[in-house]
Amino acid sequence: MLWTRWLVLLLCWGATSSEQQAEQRDGTPAVAQPDPRRQRSPPPVEPLDFGFVPAAVYDTHAYHEPGPVGILFHMVHAFLYVVQPNSFPKDLIVKIIQQNMGGIKIEEWRKPDNVVLLLQWIYYESGFIICGTIGILFVVLTPIIGMCFCVCRCCENCGGEMHQRQRKNADCQRGFYTASLIASTIFIILGVLIAYAANHNVSTKIKSTRRFINTNMRDLRTFANNTPAQIEYLTAQYTTAKHKVLSDLDNIGPLLGGRIHSQLEKEVVPSLDTALRMAGAMRETKEALESVSSSLEVLQEGTGKLRNSLSGERASLSNTLSDPACTNGAVSHTCNTIRSTLSQLGISADFSKLADVNHALANVNVILKTDLSNIVQKGYSSFNDTPKLVKEQTKNIVAGVKNMLDKIGTEINSFAKMFPVEASLANFTIFLNDGQKKIESYYPQIDQMDFYRWIGCVAVLCTVILVVAFNILGLLCGTCGYDKQATPTTRGCLSNTGGNLLMAGVGFTFIFAWVLMGIVTTLFVVSGNVEKLICEPLANRQLFQIIDTPYLVHPAKKNFLPGMLFQNPNIDLTLGSMYRECYENNGLYHALQLETMFNINSFLNRTVYNKDLANVFESVQIDLRDITLLEQAGRDNLLNFANSGIGQIDYDAYLAEVNKGVTLVDLLSFSTNLEAQADQLPRGALENALKGHASSIRQIHREQVVPMEQAMSAMSQSIKQLQRTSNDLPAKVTNILSAIDAVEYLITHNASHVVKQETKAYTESLVGYFKQYTAWVKNSLTAEVAQCKPISNIVDSMEIVGCSFIVDSVNTFWFGLGGCCILLIPSIIFSIKLAKYYRRMDTEDVFEDSPYLDTLTRFPRASAPPSYMDW
Repeated sequence: MLWTRWLVLLLCWGATSSEQQAEQRDGTPAVAQPDPRRQRSPPPVEPLDFGFVPAAVYDTHAYHEPGPVGILFHMVHAFLYVVQPNSFPKDLIVKIIQQNMGGIKIEEWRKPDNVVLLLQWIYYESGFIICGTIGILFVVLTPIIGMCFCVCRCCENCGGEMHQRQRKNADCQRGFYTASLIASTIFIILGVLIAYAANHNVSTKIKSTRRFINTNMRDLRTFANNTPAQIEYLTAQYTTAKHKVLSDLDNIGPLLGGRIHSQLEKEVVPSLDTALRMAGAMRETKEALESVSSSLEVLQEGTGKLRNSLSGERASLSNTLSDPACTNGAVSHTCNTIRSTLSQLGISADFSKLADVNHALANVNVILKTDLSNIVQKGYSSFNDTPKLVKEQTKNIVAGVKNMLDKIGTEINSFAKMFPVEASLANFTIFLNDGQKKIESYYPQIDQMDFYRWIGCVAVLCTVILVVAFNILGLLCGTCGYDKQATPTTRGCLSNTGGNLLMAGVGFTFIFAWVLMGIVTTLFVVSGNVEKLICEPLANRQLFQIIDTPYLVHPAKKNFLPGMLFQNPNIDLTLGSMYRECYENNGLYHALQLETMFNINSFLNRTVYNKDLANVFESVQIDLRDITLLEQAGRDNLLNFANSGIGQIDYDAYLAEVNKGVTLVDLLSFSTNLEAQADQLPRGALENALKGHASSIRQIHREQVVPMEQAMSAMSQSIKQLQRTSNDLPAKVTNILSAIDAVEYLITHNASHVVKQETKAYTESLVGYFKQYTAWVKNSLTAEVAQCKPISNIVDSMEIVGCSFIVDSVNTFWFGLGGCCILLIPSIIFSIKLAKYYRRMDTEDVFEDSPYLDTLTRFPRASAPPSYMDW
């Protein structure tokens, strides 16, 4: 009983009373409620690797294969099923135990309920009762019948008369009796062999029992030695969660500050990006204004030169057309046509009237002296320093949490060492060693008792062998000495000896058969019921159901096992559930439901889930007012840009002139047409002069018009860009400044909600590591720590030793011996019948001739054997 208490106390890190006091002192930990204001779920907690609990390797394999003798066991089981086919009477046994809890009293059985139970039990045991009654009748009647048989034979009756009638089928009868006796003897020998095999199996298996005892004891020592290391490993793995938490605390800036930063950047970054884009727009505006200014100068200068060139070319061409050759009737039409197109040689766009953009350009140049991009980058840097700011402002809190974690670790270790687990297990190991030594001290006595048992069983079998020997010797002597020519009174000595041996076997049968049947009946009733009421229910675990029946032992005690172990019968712990958990090699903490005595969750909630830890993080205050997104110089720069004057530029006038052509007509087309018309003239000076003018016009286009067209294209793009930039520019700047002001207000005044939200998520991630640890501890206690496989192995080993080794062998012994006893009955009959044919008779039948008949008729008469001197 003591060792079971030690097993129970093995994993109890605290007593029930101390747990209740601690709960009254600390209170029940509050359950964390989800924050409905949370905008997103916290990130998944990184899984921790706690390694593997040092596993115990148990040597016992509680499995037995009987081998060839198992066939005999199956035969006996089949016979017992025929004798007792009823199912296990669980309800009947429970009722009998409950109604006779105070002891069995004879007068109580007169009650109707008890009479009904008795009848039900008699019905269940009817097969054993019938077979037992037959055995008792055999025991009682066999010596009586043997005595009567002896007296009857002494009176020369019952085959005692030494006279044998001559019959025609005498040889056939002698052969039948011989064959029957041989068959009976063979079956008796088989029964003896079966009984001897069972007897020898008991001795062999008793020696194997030592192996089960040694391995089970070794497993219990392994259990006791490994459990402290496993518990120490559980407590040591707190450092794994602690180190991870410390790592996250050391990185609180990137973790907590990064989460705050990522939450705020949704508002901050877009506003700064807009300001940064506006800084780029300023540079682009400067470039566009410079492009417009330079293009305007080029166009204004080029316009004057082009106007002079076209005027000179138009006057020169007009002089050429005044040549007398143009008066010729055939040529005059062509000259008139050319003369009518001279007005097309003129300028279309006039850039001299366009106002310059130098004032706006000068303003923008002044504005760009302040590097807005650098100011915005400072805003980025200031905002990106949020993790560093968080780390600086939580320095003291992190230090306090680290101290708190060290205190929790020390509390766990000191609490685990508070109870003398190792001392208790050391005492348990000493108890096991002493118990094993005490058991081993009984080995010589057990071997001696088993030897005496083996000798006794062999002696019992020798009585059967004695009868078998007489039968075999009688058959050998009778068969070998039998002479067909000899008359019953002249049979030889060998044949007579055979008959006497057969009768001796009959005599010994009457002497020993009733004793053997008494042994068989006793063993059958006892071991047969043990097999049906204990071994079979134990094999299919129905026996546990009886033991686990509520209120079986006492009307006020619900469960037997927790009442015995914990003095608390109301705990929902049964022997069957404990066996199943131990058979699956789960932990003793779960198998014995030790959480009812020491709740590991409550303990960890009081230590790991410390309220102070949550309160510390709830008090986190992070001031982000030092973050400056846009300095005042940047704001002024934006406002100056909005008032730089680019909005006052007459973009329509610029676009109107730019959209016009440089000249009224395409000079290339004009020169091409001029050459074509010159080709229509007769060859001569006029034709060559016109072609010279066409060439001059092309040169003007190439040298003056093309550069102007390129300048106009550049001006067009710059004007359009400036127009887009200046479009609602004050409103854009106002929006940028408003967005930055709103974000800064958010950071300065409303960031506390984000800080609390992210601090809570950060705290939950830290607590998540401890949750992983507690879940791992609980799972380890359930399945890996103090694995109680040795307990189920002990039960299975007891079943193997008690049922497979002993009960099955005893059942097989009485099965074989009982078969021998039954077969001795036909052996008696056949031996008596056959002895008549082998023994020498005192008288015999002789045949004489009848004087009254004509034919020869022979009549038998009794006659003594002839007197020969050599007989």
